[in-house]
Amino acid sequence: MQETISIERRAFKHLGSRTKGDKVIWAVVLMLAMISLLAVYSSTGLLAYKMYKGNTEIYLFKQFAFIIVGVLIIYFAHQVNYIIYSRVAKILFLISIPLLFYTLFFGVKLNEGSRWIRLPIINLTFQTSDLAKLALIMYISRLLSRKQDVIKDFRQGFLPVITPVAIVCLLIAPANLSTALLIGATCMMLMFIGRVSGKHLLLTISISMVPVLILILAAVIHHKSGDIVPTKTKPEAHSHLFVRVDTWINRVENFMYGDRTAKEDDNYQVDQAKIAVANGRWIGLGPGNSRQRNFLPHPYSDFIYAIIIEEYGLVGGAIIMFIYLVFLFRSIRIFKKCPFAFGAFLALGLSFTLMIQAIANMAVNVNLFPVTGVTLPLISMGGSSFLFTCMAIGIILSVARNAERIEGEPAAEGS
Repeated sequence: MQETISIERRAFKHLGSRTKGDKVIWAVVLMLAMISLLAVYSSTGLLAYKMYKGNTEIYLFKQFAFIIVGVLIIYFAHQVNYIIYSRVAKILFLISIPLLFYTLFFGVKLNEGSRWIRLPIINLTFQTSDLAKLALIMYISRLLSRKQDVIKDFRQGFLPVITPVAIVCLLIAPANLSTALLIGATCMMLMFIGRVSGKHLLLTISISMVPVLILILAAVIHHKSGDIVPTKTKPEAHSHLFVRVDTWINRVENFMYGDRTAKEDDNYQVDQAKIAVANGRWIGLGPGNSRQRNFLPHPYSDFIYAIIIEEYGLVGGAIIMFIYLVFLFRSIRIFKKCPFAFGAFLALGLSFTLMIQAIANMAVNVNLFPVTGVTLPLISMGGSSFLFTCMAIGIILSVARNAERIEGEPAAEGS
């Protein structure tokens, strides 16, 4: 027995010696993974009981498998020199464009939108927007690092950078408007840090706000008219590309006016999330004691933060926020330490992506933002989004690993 424990300790010590990069980010990953296991197991009990005839641990084992695969992805991704990612960035971006087109017209339709494609043989689905988001951040980081000398020029600097952002966002928006807006916001922040002209950014933001303002105006007009927009429509009745417009109007209207316009249970998700947050109070009901998991749709993905607050209280919710802030702070530290522009932009852009997604998910759960379909990074139940999040973290750690190596070379030479 003692010999087995000794072998395990040596194995972990060897793995630890092989693990490089920011140790705090590694700790953040492990903490979020443990929180994910607890939250997913608690929120999927009833679903597992119904789907698998009483086997309530099935989703726990699946999530554990996703975490193992995700950690392996992080490990192997961080072992790759981040310069390699610069070389493959353009290829991945060019691959993602036809995939987005295919998803838009022929993708698997869930909740009236095409967001997924089904992989042959293994018969699994994944969101092409996750791949496109990762590829876009890598490609934008590459462009910003190469065009610093002409970045203030509209034609030579700004247009080549903003064009791929516009293409990706326009292809994602018809089926997943919230993800398109979050990607656009991330790219705007990255371009601002990359010294893109402020007037060019303001022009872009002004243009992109036009459809958002039209959507808000449509929600206001619909509220005043008192007409009922159906929550579920037949695809034949609408253009394929704009089948979710009714859903967008409903969500914005319900967020602005609340229960006063709730028809056909439009506000059901928000109401159940509010009850979960109210139940949690300061310290929560305790692990596994959530009540709203039996009523709240998607308590294991989109609304998992509400379940965490119900079980661990506002204190637990604040701890989750603090962990994400620590992750962002350490990523900014990597950005400052990295001697090369591409690595610095890459680490910051990917961290912004994950942080904005986390903020959006938490804001939806506490009714500070209209309902979206974004998950909570590294906590929501595993899927393609979980694995691509792990890939992004692995790339950030790759930048940190190489920055530490370069920083340590002069000291080694001096000694």
